[in-house]
Amino acid sequence: MMKQLCVFVLAAAAAFGQAGGGEADAAKMRADLERAQRTLQDWANLGRYAADNAKVAAPAAGEERVVFMGDSITDAWGRRYGKFFEGKGYINRGISGQTTPQMLIRFRPDVLAHKPKAVVFLAGTNDIAGNTGPMTLEQIQGNLQSMAELAKANGIRVVLGSVLPVCDYIRVQTERRPMEKIKALNEWLKKYAAESGAVYLDYYSAMLDEAGFLKKELTYDGLHPNEAGYAVMEPLAARAIAEALR
Repeated sequence: MMKQLCVFVLAAAAAFGQAGGGEADAAKMRADLERAQRTLQDWANLGRYAADNAKVAAPAAGEERVVFMGDSITDAWGRRYGKFFEGKGYINRGISGQTTPQMLIRFRPDVLAHKPKAVVFLAGTNDIAGNTGPMTLEQIQGNLQSMAELAKANGIRVVLGSVLPVCDYIRVQTERRPMEKIKALNEWLKKYAAESGAVYLDYYSAMLDEAGFLKKELTYDGLHPNEAGYAVMEPLAARAIAEALR
């Protein structure tokens, strides 16, 4: 069925271009289809870090290994903006655009297999935005709780990062990510951390402006941190990790 659909869409794209729809528009349709194919074949994107994971050695004696699990905000940390804990050897396993059900599927190869002392989560904003379909807060919470329980069952300390605030100063972000939903998820994260013995990492409060939105100077698009944003986040994460490892 998928193959038939692909052939149909490719033919439609070609016809669209021939009918005056524009080669650029037809090329976009083909690119969108190819991206959809890749997603259907590996929905959780297990292939993203497969080669890198194979190269990760077992932790050295006394090593306090930490894995960061998240979406684009983690993915870009030290790769596009900011410094990623230089000299620590921490492992970044963020994937842009991902939601918590996708992370749950890849949690074993991307986190558990590396036998870290701690895992730092930063997830939920894309669930709220509906990147992989509508999600209730309860469903998001359940996925985060499942990953936290898997970590604890394997002797891994858990750090639960708050979802970052957003703002509309640069482009509109609050339509897909209403601040009231972000606040509600963060309230649950803080409560669950206290109940489960995890550490709550509060990025949210440190990045709010007086109007209750993400500070304009900490972002390049109203959603993702820039250099200044990561400069705020790194020491907060470092303190939370130290607390978790005590």
